Amino acid sequence: MPRSKPPTSPARATSAARTTPDEGPGHTLRRLVNWRSLRWKVAAGGAAAACAMALGIGLLVHRTTEERDMNIGRGRAIEALAKAEAVFRGEQPVPSSPAERPVYLTGDDVPDPLLERIGSRPTSRPVTWYDIRKPLQGPQMWAAGRVDGTALAVHVDVSSDWRSRQALDRHMRYAALATLAVVVPLTVLAAELVLRRLRRVAGTARRIKHGDLDARTKSRGHDEISDISGAVDLMADALQDRLRTEQRFTADVAHELRTPLTGLVTATSLLPESEATDLVRDRVRVLRSLVDDLLEISRLDAGAEEADAQPVPLGELVAESVQRTGLETDLSVIGHPVVETDPRRLDRIVTNLILNAHRHGTAPVAVLVEGATIVVRDHGPGFPHEVLDHGPQRFRTGAAERGQGHGLGLTIALGQAHVIGARLTLTNADAPPGAVATLELPR
Repeated sequence: MPRSKPPTSPARATSAARTTPDEGPGHTLRRLVNWRSLRWKVAAGGAAAACAMALGIGLLVHRTTEERDMNIGRGRAIEALAKAEAVFRGEQPVPSSPAERPVYLTGDDVPDPLLERIGSRPTSRPVTWYDIRKPLQGPQMWAAGRVDGTALAVHVDVSSDWRSRQALDRHMRYAALATLAVVVPLTVLAAELVLRRLRRVAGTARRIKHGDLDARTKSRGHDEISDISGAVDLMADALQDRLRTEQRFTADVAHELRTPLTGLVTATSLLPESEATDLVRDRVRVLRSLVDDLLEISRLDAGAEEADAQPVPLGELVAESVQRTGLETDLSVIGHPVVETDPRRLDRIVTNLILNAHRHGTAPVAVLVEGATIVVRDHGPGFPHEVLDHGPQRFRTGAAERGQGHGLGLTIALGQAHVIGARLTLTNADAPPGAVATLELPR
């Protein structure tokens, strides 16, 4: 077997045919920090509702308290004005105690806002004014009127009520923050309970996508999520029935073709040697290979295949597979790797990958064995985008011309890789261009 330098490693994979979903701690962390997640939208909605409720209640309490304090302040100011009028008119003696003696202003000493309000009439009804010109000293409530044509005004200190309102507003803000600290986690928890059910439905759909046709959600309840779960399960049942019907049809067709095909093989062996006979035998050989592939695919689809694992010298097995193809292939083996796998199925996978590389790629075709990994690389145009995006499809070769295979080789290789627990990845290399098939065997 010819040996040469290892095949050029792919520079950067443009895409890959994946066999299992990428679920792990990193995926969970990305899901938690994803700000577009429904979890955070529900939490933001709950926080906004809590803020709106707190703001509404806070404004209502603030306005109600402020109106009550204003009414009390006006009453105190008017009561003080009545006492000052009595003293000013001489109807009541001046109290001897300075603390009980009313303090009032008259004439031009009365603040201008009060003078504008009481007007120039000789007598007028008392008016009030809430003075907040000195915020450091606190607001004051004024009451003024005219007594025998003279403006008379008194004021009372309402700073204690003002400070009480400020303390009330501050406590309401603290209460709102505390409410948010409780509401947001509870909202996230409630959303998580719903999202967990939705993720279970999505996980079932992904499992069905990746070939587990028996996956079901089986959700209990009578809400909308239960309806979605039931619809997914019904869709999975219908899909499973259709696929099983297709598998049975493929298996039945392949089995029914084997009897006339056996007769054709026998009949061609009796034909006299000629160019026409060689042509007929070649077409019969192709037909027999197609029927065998269809039978193998039907067994893989039915899940009837089981691996017979045993220790295998990987380099020697791949060398025999390369030699059996009869095609010029560069083989490089690093070390003496030994893996525990099914040698017959592994030989089938490697043979199909080499044949596919020669059939649809460009020489040189190189195989590299390193550890538990086998890399098959050609220098052709690479895998079509359909294969990279959706995986290999039956009877789709990616070639414009027919007669270059049936598109079953990669499908069988992928199915056999699943049976032995290996991961088959299809990528394209950038420089030099080419298709790269990487088979990672379980260690």
